[in-house]
Amino acid sequence: MVNVTYDASGDLNWVDGDGKTVVYNLGDIGFVIAATALVWIMIPGVGFFYSGLLRRKNALSMIWTSLVSIGIVSFQWFFWGFSLAFSETGSAYIGDLKYFGLKGVLAQPSIGSSRIPSILFCIYQLMFAAITAALAVGAIAERGRLGPIMVFIFIWTTIVYDPIACWTWNSNGWSFVLGGLDFAGGTPVHISSGMAGLAISIYLGKRRGYGTERLAYKPHNVTYVVIGTILLWFGWFGFNGGSALSANLRAIQACIVTNLAASVGGMTWMFWDYRMEKKWSAVGFCSGAIAGLVAITPASGFVGSPAAVVFGVLGGTACNFATQLKFVLGFDDTLDIFASHAVGGIVGNILTAFFAQASVAGADGVTVIPGGWLDHHYIQLGYQVADSVSGASYSFVVTTIILWVLHFIPGCRLRASEEAEILGIDDAEMGEFAYDYVGLDQEPGHAIDTSAVALGGSREPDHHAVKEKRSSTSSIHEKNAPVATEA
Repeated sequence: MVNVTYDASGDLNWVDGDGKTVVYNLGDIGFVIAATALVWIMIPGVGFFYSGLLRRKNALSMIWTSLVSIGIVSFQWFFWGFSLAFSETGSAYIGDLKYFGLKGVLAQPSIGSSRIPSILFCIYQLMFAAITAALAVGAIAERGRLGPIMVFIFIWTTIVYDPIACWTWNSNGWSFVLGGLDFAGGTPVHISSGMAGLAISIYLGKRRGYGTERLAYKPHNVTYVVIGTILLWFGWFGFNGGSALSANLRAIQACIVTNLAASVGGMTWMFWDYRMEKKWSAVGFCSGAIAGLVAITPASGFVGSPAAVVFGVLGGTACNFATQLKFVLGFDDTLDIFASHAVGGIVGNILTAFFAQASVAGADGVTVIPGGWLDHHYIQLGYQVADSVSGASYSFVVTTIILWVLHFIPGCRLRASEEAEILGIDDAEMGEFAYDYVGLDQEPGHAIDTSAVALGGSREPDHHAVKEKRSSTSSIHEKNAPVATEA
Protein backbone atom coordinates (compact mmCIF):
# COMPACT_ATOMS: atom_id res chain seq x y z
CA MET A 1 0.00 0.00 0.00
CA VAL A 2 1.31 3.46 -0.89
CA ASN A 3 1.93 5.51 2.23
CA VAL A 4 0.33 8.83 1.25
CA THR A 5 -1.73 11.34 3.20
CA TYR A 6 -2.82 14.95 2.89
CA ASP A 7 -1.71 17.67 5.29
CA ALA A 8 -3.73 20.64 6.56
CA SER A 9 -2.85 22.73 3.49
CA GLY A 10 -4.07 20.01 1.13
CA ASP A 11 -0.63 19.01 -0.09
CA LEU A 12 0.14 15.36 -0.78
CA ASN A 13 2.55 13.77 1.73
CA TRP A 14 4.47 10.58 1.07
CA VAL A 15 6.59 8.82 3.69
CA ASP A 16 9.58 6.83 2.46
CA GLY A 17 10.97 3.68 4.01
CA ASP A 18 13.17 5.67 6.42
CA GLY A 19 10.27 7.66 7.77
CA LYS A 20 11.13 10.84 5.86
CA THR A 21 8.13 12.83 4.67
CA VAL A 22 8.12 14.21 1.12
CA VAL A 23 5.62 16.94 0.31
CA TYR A 24 4.13 17.26 -3.20
CA ASN A 25 2.22 20.38 -4.14
CA LEU A 26 -0.96 19.43 -5.96
CA GLY A 27 -0.70 22.58 -8.09
CA ASP A 28 2.66 21.44 -9.45
CA ILE A 29 1.30 17.95 -10.07
CA GLY A 30 -1.71 19.34 -11.90
CA PHE A 31 0.53 21.63 -13.97
CA VAL A 32 2.72 18.76 -15.16
CA ILE A 33 -0.31 16.57 -15.90
CA ALA A 34 -1.65 19.35 -18.12
CA ALA A 35 1.77 19.76 -19.76
CA THR A 36 1.80 16.02 -20.45
CA ALA A 37 -1.50 16.29 -22.32
CA LEU A 38 -0.18 19.28 -24.27
CA VAL A 39 2.88 17.38 -25.45
CA TRP A 40 0.71 14.39 -26.38
CA ILE A 41 -1.38 16.50 -28.75
CA MET A 42 1.83 17.57 -30.52
CA ILE A 43 2.39 14.04 -31.80
CA PRO A 44 -0.66 13.81 -34.08
CA GLY A 45 0.15 17.45 -34.85
CA VAL A 46 3.39 16.22 -36.40
CA GLY A 47 1.35 13.75 -38.44
CA PHE A 48 -0.98 16.43 -39.80
CA PHE A 49 1.93 18.78 -40.54
CA TYR A 50 3.80 16.08 -42.46
CA SER A 51 0.64 14.80 -44.16
CA GLY A 52 -0.31 18.17 -45.58
CA LEU A 53 3.10 18.62 -47.19
CA LEU A 54 2.88 15.40 -49.21
CA ARG A 55 0.85 14.20 -52.19
CA ARG A 56 -2.62 13.02 -51.21
CA LYS A 57 -1.97 9.39 -52.11
CA ASN A 58 0.55 9.29 -49.23
CA ALA A 59 -1.30 11.58 -46.80
CA LEU A 60 -2.78 9.04 -44.40
CA SER A 61 0.46 7.13 -43.84
CA MET A 62 2.06 10.09 -42.02
CA ILE A 63 -0.88 10.47 -39.64
CA TRP A 64 -0.75 6.71 -39.06
CA THR A 65 2.98 6.89 -38.35
CA SER A 66 2.52 9.54 -35.67
CA LEU A 67 -0.16 7.52 -33.88
CA VAL A 68 1.82 4.30 -34.10
CA SER A 69 4.80 6.11 -32.59
CA ILE A 70 2.68 6.82 -29.51
CA GLY A 71 1.67 3.16 -29.24
CA ILE A 72 5.09 1.60 -29.72
CA VAL A 73 7.06 4.08 -27.62
CA SER A 74 4.51 3.88 -24.80
CA PHE A 75 5.17 0.15 -24.54
CA GLN A 76 8.92 0.59 -24.97
CA TRP A 77 8.99 3.25 -22.24
CA PHE A 78 7.07 0.96 -19.87
CA PHE A 79 9.20 -2.05 -20.79
CA TRP A 80 12.66 -0.53 -20.27
CA GLY A 81 12.91 2.89 -21.90
CA PHE A 82 12.29 4.96 -18.78
CA SER A 83 14.82 2.91 -16.84
CA LEU A 84 17.46 3.19 -19.57
CA ALA A 85 17.07 6.95 -19.64
CA PHE A 86 16.40 7.92 -16.04
CA SER A 87 17.50 5.29 -13.54
CA GLU A 88 19.63 6.94 -10.83
CA THR A 89 22.02 3.98 -10.77
CA GLY A 90 22.95 4.09 -14.44
CA SER A 91 26.21 5.11 -16.09
CA ALA A 92 27.23 8.36 -17.72
CA TYR A 93 25.92 7.06 -21.07
CA ILE A 94 22.87 4.90 -20.38
CA GLY A 95 20.79 3.78 -17.43
CA ASP A 96 20.37 0.28 -16.09
CA LEU A 97 17.23 -1.84 -15.67
CA LYS A 98 16.40 -0.71 -12.14
CA TYR A 99 12.93 0.35 -13.26
CA PHE A 100 12.31 -2.47 -15.74
CA GLY A 101 8.57 -2.75 -16.32
CA LEU A 102 8.18 0.41 -14.19
CA LYS A 103 8.93 -1.64 -11.09
CA GLY A 104 9.25 0.73 -8.14
CA VAL A 105 8.14 3.78 -10.12
CA LEU A 106 5.38 5.42 -8.13
CA ALA A 107 5.37 7.92 -5.28
CA GLN A 108 9.07 8.51 -4.66
CA PRO A 109 10.56 11.86 -5.79
CA SER A 110 11.54 11.92 -9.46
CA ILE A 111 15.08 12.24 -10.74
CA GLY A 112 13.97 15.33 -12.64
CA SER A 113 12.57 17.21 -9.66
CA SER A 114 11.79 16.42 -6.06
CA ARG A 115 8.60 18.46 -6.41
CA ILE A 116 6.77 15.78 -8.40
CA PRO A 117 6.54 11.98 -7.97
CA SER A 118 8.48 9.67 -10.22
CA ILE A 119 5.40 8.21 -11.92
CA LEU A 120 4.38 11.67 -13.17
CA PHE A 121 7.86 12.46 -14.43
CA CYS A 122 7.82 9.09 -16.20
CA ILE A 123 4.71 9.74 -18.27
CA TYR A 124 5.73 13.34 -19.00
CA GLN A 125 9.08 12.19 -20.40
CA LEU A 126 7.33 9.42 -22.34
CA MET A 127 5.74 12.10 -24.50
CA PHE A 128 9.17 13.48 -25.42
CA ALA A 129 10.35 10.03 -26.47
CA ALA A 130 7.23 9.42 -28.57
CA ILE A 131 7.34 12.73 -30.43
CA THR A 132 11.05 12.28 -31.17
CA ALA A 133 10.36 8.97 -32.89
CA ALA A 134 7.45 10.50 -34.82
CA LEU A 135 9.68 13.33 -36.04
CA ALA A 136 12.44 11.00 -37.17
CA VAL A 137 10.37 8.44 -39.07
CA GLY A 138 8.69 11.14 -41.12
CA ALA A 139 11.71 10.63 -43.36
CA ILE A 140 10.09 7.50 -44.83
CA ALA A 141 7.47 9.69 -46.50
CA GLU A 142 6.27 8.47 -49.91
CA ARG A 143 8.70 5.56 -50.17
CA GLY A 144 8.90 3.67 -46.88
CA ARG A 145 7.16 0.50 -45.72
CA LEU A 146 5.03 0.77 -42.61
CA GLY A 147 5.51 -2.68 -41.10
CA PRO A 148 9.29 -2.48 -40.70
CA ILE A 149 9.05 1.07 -39.36
CA MET A 150 7.34 -0.27 -36.24
CA VAL A 151 10.34 -2.49 -35.57
CA PHE A 152 12.65 0.42 -36.29
CA ILE A 153 10.86 2.73 -33.82
CA PHE A 154 11.27 0.27 -30.94
CA ILE A 155 14.95 -0.34 -31.65
CA TRP A 156 15.77 3.30 -32.38
CA THR A 157 14.13 4.60 -29.21
CA THR A 158 16.05 2.02 -27.19
CA ILE A 159 19.56 2.53 -28.50
CA VAL A 160 19.49 6.09 -29.82
CA TYR A 161 16.96 8.22 -27.95
CA ASP A 162 17.35 6.66 -24.49
CA PRO A 163 21.16 7.03 -24.27
CA ILE A 164 21.08 10.64 -25.51
CA ALA A 165 18.30 11.49 -23.04
CA CYS A 166 20.37 9.85 -20.30
CA TRP A 167 23.53 11.82 -20.94
CA THR A 168 21.59 15.07 -21.32
CA TRP A 169 19.07 14.96 -18.44
CA ASN A 170 20.07 12.16 -16.07
CA SER A 171 22.02 13.48 -13.09
CA ASN A 172 24.72 10.89 -13.92
CA GLY A 173 24.87 11.77 -17.63
CA TRP A 174 28.21 12.99 -18.95
CA SER A 175 26.79 16.11 -20.61
CA PHE A 176 24.74 16.99 -17.53
CA VAL A 177 27.77 16.58 -15.28
CA LEU A 178 29.97 18.51 -17.71
CA GLY A 179 27.62 21.47 -17.57
CA GLY A 180 25.69 21.27 -20.85
CA LEU A 181 22.47 23.27 -20.87
CA ASP A 182 19.45 21.74 -22.58
CA PHE A 183 16.16 22.68 -21.00
CA ALA A 184 13.65 20.82 -23.15
CA GLY A 185 15.36 18.71 -25.80
CA GLY A 186 17.63 20.47 -28.28
CA THR A 187 19.84 17.39 -28.54
CA PRO A 188 17.69 14.43 -27.38
CA VAL A 189 14.63 15.48 -29.39
CA HIS A 190 15.59 17.71 -32.31
CA ILE A 191 19.19 16.94 -33.19
CA SER A 192 18.69 13.20 -32.71
CA SER A 193 15.50 13.11 -34.81
CA GLY A 194 16.92 15.40 -37.49
CA MET A 195 20.08 13.34 -37.92
CA ALA A 196 18.06 10.12 -37.89
CA GLY A 197 15.88 11.62 -40.61
CA LEU A 198 19.00 12.36 -42.64
CA ALA A 199 20.25 8.79 -42.21
CA ILE A 200 16.86 7.38 -43.26
CA SER A 201 16.71 9.66 -46.31
CA ILE A 202 20.16 8.58 -47.45
CA TYR A 203 19.42 4.91 -46.86
CA LEU A 204 16.08 4.93 -48.71
CA GLY A 205 17.48 6.83 -51.66
CA LYS A 206 15.60 9.16 -53.94
CA ARG A 207 11.94 8.92 -54.76
CA ARG A 208 10.82 7.96 -58.25
CA GLY A 209 11.06 11.02 -60.50
CA TYR A 210 13.53 12.87 -58.27
CA GLY A 211 15.07 15.82 -60.07
CA THR A 212 12.16 16.20 -62.51
CA GLU A 213 8.95 18.20 -62.53
CA ARG A 214 7.17 15.08 -61.30
CA LEU A 215 8.25 15.95 -57.75
CA ALA A 216 7.90 19.73 -58.10
CA TYR A 217 4.47 19.52 -56.49
CA LYS A 218 2.91 21.87 -53.99
CA PRO A 219 1.64 20.56 -50.62
CA HIS A 220 -1.64 18.79 -51.24
CA ASN A 221 -3.41 20.25 -48.18
CA VAL A 222 -2.11 23.50 -46.70
CA THR A 223 -4.96 23.40 -44.17
CA TYR A 224 -3.41 20.22 -42.70
CA VAL A 225 -0.07 22.03 -42.47
CA VAL A 226 -1.71 24.92 -40.61
CA ILE A 227 -3.64 22.57 -38.29
CA GLY A 228 -0.45 20.63 -37.56
CA THR A 229 1.37 23.88 -36.77
CA ILE A 230 -1.45 24.99 -34.48
CA LEU A 231 -1.32 21.71 -32.54
CA LEU A 232 2.47 21.86 -32.31
CA TRP A 233 2.61 25.51 -31.24
CA PHE A 234 -0.18 24.94 -28.72
CA GLY A 235 1.51 21.85 -27.32
CA TRP A 236 4.93 23.48 -27.18
CA PHE A 237 3.80 25.49 -24.13
CA GLY A 238 3.69 22.14 -22.33
CA PHE A 239 6.87 20.98 -24.04
CA ASN A 240 8.98 23.95 -22.91
CA GLY A 241 6.96 25.45 -20.09
CA GLY A 242 6.28 22.05 -18.57
CA SER A 243 10.00 21.26 -18.48
CA ALA A 244 10.24 23.49 -15.41
CA LEU A 245 8.32 20.62 -13.74
CA SER A 246 6.61 23.17 -11.50
CA ALA A 247 4.14 26.02 -11.86
CA ASN A 248 6.64 28.80 -11.22
CA LEU A 249 8.15 31.94 -12.76
CA ARG A 250 10.65 29.94 -14.80
CA ALA A 251 7.84 28.03 -16.46
CA ILE A 252 6.11 31.29 -17.35
CA GLN A 253 9.30 32.73 -18.77
CA ALA A 254 9.79 29.58 -20.85
CA CYS A 255 6.30 30.07 -22.29
CA ILE A 256 7.03 33.72 -23.10
CA VAL A 257 10.21 33.00 -25.06
CA THR A 258 8.63 29.98 -26.74
CA ASN A 259 5.78 32.02 -28.18
CA LEU A 260 8.03 34.93 -29.14
CA ALA A 261 10.64 32.78 -30.92
CA ALA A 262 7.89 30.98 -32.86
CA SER A 263 6.31 34.25 -33.92
CA VAL A 264 9.57 35.81 -35.05
CA GLY A 265 10.69 32.58 -36.73
CA GLY A 266 7.46 32.37 -38.72
CA MET A 267 7.73 35.95 -39.92
CA THR A 268 11.42 35.54 -40.77
CA TRP A 269 10.90 32.44 -42.94
CA MET A 270 7.89 34.00 -44.66
CA PHE A 271 9.90 37.14 -45.49
CA TRP A 272 12.74 35.04 -46.90
CA ASP A 273 10.29 33.12 -49.10
CA TYR A 274 8.63 36.33 -50.27
CA ARG A 275 11.83 37.36 -52.01
CA MET A 276 11.47 34.35 -54.35
CA GLU A 277 7.86 34.48 -55.56
CA LYS A 278 6.48 37.72 -54.10
CA LYS A 279 3.78 35.66 -52.35
CA TRP A 280 2.90 35.53 -48.66
CA SER A 281 3.18 31.83 -47.93
CA ALA A 282 1.19 30.12 -45.18
CA VAL A 283 3.49 27.10 -45.48
CA GLY A 284 6.47 29.42 -45.15
CA PHE A 285 5.10 30.98 -41.98
CA CYS A 286 4.31 27.56 -40.50
CA SER A 287 7.77 26.22 -41.37
CA GLY A 288 9.41 29.24 -39.78
CA ALA A 289 7.31 28.98 -36.64
CA ILE A 290 8.44 25.37 -36.22
CA ALA A 291 12.05 26.44 -36.81
CA GLY A 292 11.74 29.11 -34.12
CA LEU A 293 10.20 26.62 -31.71
CA VAL A 294 12.98 24.11 -32.36
CA ALA A 295 15.70 26.72 -31.84
CA ILE A 296 14.31 28.04 -28.55
CA THR A 297 13.71 24.57 -27.08
CA PRO A 298 17.11 23.99 -25.42
CA ALA A 299 17.28 27.60 -24.21
CA SER A 300 13.71 28.18 -23.07
CA GLY A 301 14.43 27.90 -19.36
CA PHE A 302 17.70 29.82 -19.51
CA VAL A 303 17.23 32.97 -21.62
CA GLY A 304 15.43 36.29 -21.34
CA SER A 305 12.76 37.62 -23.66
CA PRO A 306 15.01 39.79 -25.88
CA ALA A 307 17.12 36.74 -26.70
CA ALA A 308 14.04 34.96 -28.05
CA VAL A 309 13.93 37.43 -30.95
CA VAL A 310 17.47 36.42 -31.91
CA PHE A 311 16.56 32.73 -31.69
CA GLY A 312 13.57 33.30 -33.95
CA VAL A 313 15.48 35.29 -36.58
CA LEU A 314 18.54 33.04 -36.69
CA GLY A 315 16.54 29.82 -36.34
CA GLY A 316 14.17 30.78 -39.15
CA THR A 317 17.01 31.96 -41.37
CA ALA A 318 19.33 29.00 -40.81
CA CYS A 319 16.60 26.40 -41.30
CA ASN A 320 15.27 28.17 -44.39
CA PHE A 321 18.63 28.15 -46.13
CA ALA A 322 19.43 24.64 -44.87
CA THR A 323 16.55 23.30 -46.98
CA GLN A 324 18.84 23.83 -49.98
CA LEU A 325 21.48 21.45 -48.63
CA LYS A 326 19.60 18.43 -49.96
CA PHE A 327 20.06 19.72 -53.51
CA VAL A 328 23.75 20.47 -52.96
CA LEU A 329 24.51 17.14 -51.27
CA GLY A 330 22.08 15.02 -53.31
CA PHE A 331 19.83 13.41 -50.71
CA ASP A 332 16.04 13.33 -50.83
CA ASP A 333 14.80 14.70 -47.50
CA THR A 334 11.12 14.83 -48.43
CA LEU A 335 9.94 16.83 -45.42
CA ASP A 336 13.16 18.78 -44.62
CA ILE A 337 13.47 17.04 -41.26
CA PHE A 338 17.22 17.51 -41.24
CA ALA A 339 16.99 21.21 -42.09
CA SER A 340 14.25 21.98 -39.55
CA HIS A 341 15.26 19.82 -36.60
CA ALA A 342 18.97 18.99 -36.80
CA VAL A 343 20.03 22.45 -37.99
CA GLY A 344 17.48 24.20 -35.79
CA GLY A 345 18.55 22.18 -32.75
CA ILE A 346 22.22 22.94 -33.32
CA VAL A 347 21.50 26.66 -33.75
CA GLY A 348 19.49 26.60 -30.52
CA ASN A 349 22.22 24.79 -28.58
CA ILE A 350 24.93 27.19 -29.73
CA LEU A 351 22.87 30.31 -29.06
CA THR A 352 22.13 28.98 -25.58
CA ALA A 353 25.84 29.29 -24.82
CA PHE A 354 25.69 33.00 -25.62
CA PHE A 355 22.39 34.01 -24.03
CA ALA A 356 21.87 31.73 -21.00
CA GLN A 357 21.57 33.68 -17.77
CA ALA A 358 21.84 32.47 -14.21
CA SER A 359 19.11 34.91 -13.17
CA VAL A 360 16.58 33.37 -15.57
CA ALA A 361 17.39 29.79 -14.58
CA GLY A 362 17.12 30.77 -10.92
CA ALA A 363 13.56 32.02 -11.37
CA ASP A 364 12.37 28.66 -10.09
CA GLY A 365 14.07 29.33 -6.76
CA VAL A 366 16.17 26.18 -7.04
CA THR A 367 18.39 26.06 -10.16
CA VAL A 368 21.93 27.43 -9.99
CA ILE A 369 24.01 27.66 -13.18
CA PRO A 370 27.04 29.78 -14.13
CA GLY A 371 25.19 31.06 -17.21
CA GLY A 372 26.59 31.73 -20.66
CA TRP A 373 28.49 34.51 -22.36
CA LEU A 374 26.16 37.20 -21.00
CA ASP A 375 27.36 36.07 -17.56
CA HIS A 376 30.99 35.89 -18.78
CA HIS A 377 30.99 32.09 -18.64
CA TYR A 378 32.73 31.57 -21.96
CA ILE A 379 33.52 27.85 -21.64
CA GLN A 380 29.79 27.20 -21.98
CA LEU A 381 30.17 27.40 -25.75
CA GLY A 382 32.53 24.43 -25.63
CA TYR A 383 30.05 22.43 -23.57
CA GLN A 384 27.24 23.16 -26.02
CA VAL A 385 29.33 22.28 -29.07
CA ALA A 386 30.46 19.00 -27.47
CA ASP A 387 26.89 18.03 -26.69
CA SER A 388 25.62 18.96 -30.15
CA VAL A 389 28.37 17.17 -32.08
CA SER A 390 28.08 14.07 -29.90
CA GLY A 391 24.32 13.85 -30.26
CA ALA A 392 24.39 14.47 -34.01
CA SER A 393 27.14 11.98 -34.80
CA TYR A 394 25.78 9.29 -32.47
CA SER A 395 22.27 9.51 -33.89
CA PHE A 396 23.41 9.49 -37.52
CA VAL A 397 25.87 6.60 -37.17
CA VAL A 398 23.72 4.35 -34.98
CA THR A 399 20.59 5.00 -37.05
CA THR A 400 22.49 4.03 -40.19
CA ILE A 401 23.64 0.81 -38.54
CA ILE A 402 20.07 -0.04 -37.48
CA LEU A 403 18.78 0.55 -41.01
CA TRP A 404 21.35 -1.71 -42.60
CA VAL A 405 20.90 -4.47 -40.03
CA LEU A 406 17.16 -4.41 -40.76
CA HIS A 407 17.95 -4.37 -44.48
CA PHE A 408 19.30 -7.92 -44.28
CA ILE A 409 16.54 -9.30 -42.04
CA PRO A 410 13.73 -10.89 -44.09
CA GLY A 411 10.63 -8.72 -44.09
CA CYS A 412 12.29 -5.77 -42.35
CA ARG A 413 13.63 -3.81 -45.32
CA LEU A 414 12.26 -0.26 -45.17
CA ARG A 415 12.29 0.67 -48.86
CA ALA A 416 8.97 0.18 -50.64
CA SER A 417 8.80 -1.21 -54.16
CA GLU A 418 8.42 1.03 -57.19
CA GLU A 419 4.89 -0.32 -57.68
CA ALA A 420 3.98 0.72 -54.13
CA GLU A 421 5.44 4.15 -54.69
CA ILE A 422 3.41 4.62 -57.88
CA LEU A 423 0.24 3.33 -56.27
CA GLY A 424 0.78 5.38 -53.11
CA ILE A 425 1.86 4.18 -49.69
CA ASP A 426 -1.66 4.61 -48.31
CA ASP A 427 -3.16 2.11 -50.73
CA ALA A 428 -0.15 -0.21 -50.96
CA GLU A 429 0.54 -0.48 -47.23
CA MET A 430 -2.79 0.38 -45.61
CA GLY A 431 -5.60 -0.13 -48.11
CA GLU A 432 -7.10 3.11 -46.78
CA PHE A 433 -7.02 6.71 -47.92
CA ALA A 434 -7.10 10.17 -46.41
CA TYR A 435 -9.78 11.02 -49.00
CA ASP A 436 -12.33 8.64 -50.47
CA TYR A 437 -11.61 9.62 -54.09
CA VAL A 438 -7.91 8.79 -54.05
CA GLY A 439 -8.53 5.14 -54.81
CA LEU A 440 -10.28 6.15 -58.03
CA ASP A 441 -7.57 8.57 -58.99
CA GLN A 442 -4.50 6.48 -59.73
CA GLU A 443 -2.40 6.88 -62.82
CA PRO A 444 -4.18 5.78 -66.02
CA GLY A 445 -2.17 3.33 -68.06
CA HIS A 446 -0.30 1.80 -65.12
CA ALA A 447 -0.77 -1.88 -64.45
CA ILE A 448 0.18 -2.29 -60.79
CA ASP A 449 1.50 -5.72 -59.90
CA THR A 450 -0.31 -6.10 -56.59
CA SER A 451 1.61 -9.23 -55.69
CA ALA A 452 4.83 -7.25 -55.67
CA VAL A 453 3.21 -4.51 -53.62
CA ALA A 454 1.96 -7.04 -51.08
CA LEU A 455 5.43 -8.51 -50.79
CA GLY A 456 6.75 -5.09 -49.86
CA GLY A 457 9.22 -4.90 -52.70
CA SER A 458 10.82 -8.26 -52.05
CA ARG A 459 11.17 -8.80 -55.77
CA GLU A 460 12.34 -6.40 -58.46
CA PRO A 461 9.62 -4.41 -60.27
CA ASP A 462 8.99 -5.09 -63.93
CA HIS A 463 10.25 -1.78 -65.31
CA HIS A 464 9.62 -2.89 -68.90
CA ALA A 465 5.95 -3.64 -68.23
CA VAL A 466 5.45 -0.33 -66.44
CA LYS A 467 7.09 1.55 -69.31
CA GLU A 468 5.07 -0.22 -71.99
CA LYS A 469 1.70 0.34 -70.32
CA ARG A 470 2.20 3.92 -69.31
CA SER A 471 -0.09 6.39 -71.06
CA SER A 472 0.91 9.75 -72.44
CA THR A 473 -0.86 11.43 -69.53
CA SER A 474 0.80 10.22 -66.32
CA SER A 475 -1.84 11.59 -63.99
CA ILE A 476 -5.31 13.03 -64.06
CA HIS A 477 -4.00 15.91 -62.00
CA GLU A 478 -1.31 16.87 -64.48
CA LYS A 479 -4.17 18.33 -66.52
CA ASN A 480 -5.52 20.39 -63.67
CA ALA A 481 -2.45 21.50 -61.68
CA PRO A 482 0.34 23.44 -63.38
CA VAL A 483 2.94 22.27 -60.89
CA ALA A 484 1.76 19.18 -59.07
CA THR A 485 1.63 15.61 -60.30
CA GLU A 486 0.38 12.58 -58.47
CA ALA A 487 3.23 10.15 -58.98
